[in-house]
Amino acid sequence: MAQATNYVVTPFNWLGKASIALIGELGAIAIFFTQASCLIFSLPLQVSKTVQQVFFIGAKSILIILLVGLFTGMVLGLQGYYTLVKFGSEGVLGAAVALSLIRELGPVMTALMIIARAGSSMAAEIGIMRISEQIDALDTMDINPIRFLVSPRIVASVISFPLLTAIFDVIGIIGGYLSGVVLLGINSGIYLNRIETSVVMQDVSGGFIKSLAFGIIVSTICCYQGYFTHMRPGGFGAKGVSLATTSAVVLSCVLVLIVDYVLTSVLL
Repeated sequence: MAQATNYVVTPFNWLGKASIALIGELGAIAIFFTQASCLIFSLPLQVSKTVQQVFFIGAKSILIILLVGLFTGMVLGLQGYYTLVKFGSEGVLGAAVALSLIRELGPVMTALMIIARAGSSMAAEIGIMRISEQIDALDTMDINPIRFLVSPRIVASVISFPLLTAIFDVIGIIGGYLSGVVLLGINSGIYLNRIETSVVMQDVSGGFIKSLAFGIIVSTICCYQGYFTHMRPGGFGAKGVSLATTSAVVLSCVLVLIVDYVLTSVLL
């Protein structure tokens, strides 16, 4: 009888421990983000560091955003055309491509591309600084590491994500134009007119709200994972940095998709 009781209780014990650990981790991330956000406005302002991070996160990501945005739009144009033509509605292809990009694919795909290119780099860079005791050296020199390393990255992400999302949307619409108008022969006037009449400011603002949320999430998660590399139970040193980088990328991608669903349900 005792064995049966243990067999029933043990899964609930595991679930309880996992839930408590998850809540504790989310609380630590929230505190970490609050500290970094408050330190943004402390004097002197980290203007030069912020500009460097805007260049790294934003400017250096433009090429991959252009490439992915173009082919995403072209694929949407092809798939949308062969779906809509079955119902005799191929004239609304422009609206379908534009709304899909502006509402959903633009913010999400931009966030995923930045996670892959810049987010992993943020986690690895800060993680290496932690295991090489550079962060401890900043503490010794009375320089707040969160203010020096994390706050500029959060500001740069908030600036860069909406701008890159806008670029992705425009290039994606151009890609849809190439597929629908140039390759498949849809009237260009109908394609552009459908975009003009279907897209409203609420769609654009909703996409930018998502991109701002994604920027905060990605920068916070990646910096947090790198900053606390030394506290990971799975390993220390190079192995700890690799685990922290992997966790930062995976967790950021998952949270982006979860938050996208939540914001979509709220904004619709």
